[in-house]
Amino acid sequence: MKFNAIVYFLVVFFSTTTNSQNIPIHKTKKQIIVDGNLSDWETPFLGPFVIHNSGEKATQNTFVSLSWNEENLYIAYNCTDSKIIGTSQKKDSQIFQTDDLVEIFLDPDGDSQNYIEVGVNAFSTNYDLLLKCISPECGGWKTAIDFDIKGIETVSKINPEGYIVEIKIPFSSLEKIKNGHFQKPKIGSKWKGNAFRIDYGNTTEYTALQPYKSLKFGFHQPAEFAVFEFVE
Repeated sequence: MKFNAIVYFLVVFFSTTTNSQNIPIHKTKKQIIVDGNLSDWETPFLGPFVIHNSGEKATQNTFVSLSWNEENLYIAYNCTDSKIIGTSQKKDSQIFQTDDLVEIFLDPDGDSQNYIEVGVNAFSTNYDLLLKCISPECGGWKTAIDFDIKGIETVSKINPEGYIVEIKIPFSSLEKIKNGHFQKPKIGSKWKGNAFRIDYGNTTEYTALQPYKSLKFGFHQPAEFAVFEFVE
C-alpha cells in the first residue's frame, strides 16, 4: 500500500466517519500477516489523530485501521515520526512512561469496567493489562498488569517517515476475562474503545482517534470511548 497516495482519501473518510455515530471495523476475507508491512491491508485508515483532551491538531500524523475475521481483531497504525524515542524491552515494561508508542483500549460490553489496554512501541515491545475499574463508583483505580492476552502478536517496523505497528488480538483470549461479559463479535456487534499514540519526540503529545471532553484520568475515559461497530 502506498500510504502517501491515499492520504487525501483517508482524511475524507475520517471526516465522514467521525461525524457518524459509529466507527466501523471492516471484516476481511484476506489473510493479514502481522509483519509491519501494510501491503496486505485493505480496510480504510482513520485519522489523523488529534490531541486527546482538546481535539487540536497534532504535530505529527497518526492513522489507524481496524479489521476482523472470525478469529481475530487486527489493528494497524501508521505514524509519522521524525524523532523516534525508545528501545526494545522485555514484555510488560512500562514503555508508556518512556517510549514513543501506540495504544488500543477495548471494552467489549461497554460498561466502563474490565477493559483491556495494549501498547506497542516502535521496536515491537508490547504490554497488555486489564483495567478492572478506574472510578470511585466501582471501587477506585484497579489494574492487573499480570493479565496476558494469549496469542497476541505485535510487530513494528521503522521506515523513513516514521513507524508502522500491526497488532493481532485473538477473540478467544478475551473470553475468560472475569465480569468482562465478552461475546464473540458478529456483524452489527458494537464495542466501546479508543486508539491512542504517545509521542515523546521534539514535543510530548498525547493523541487520540476520538478526543475527550473530560480532563480526568488522561486516556482512561471509558464513558467517552468511541463506538466500534463490526461491519461486513
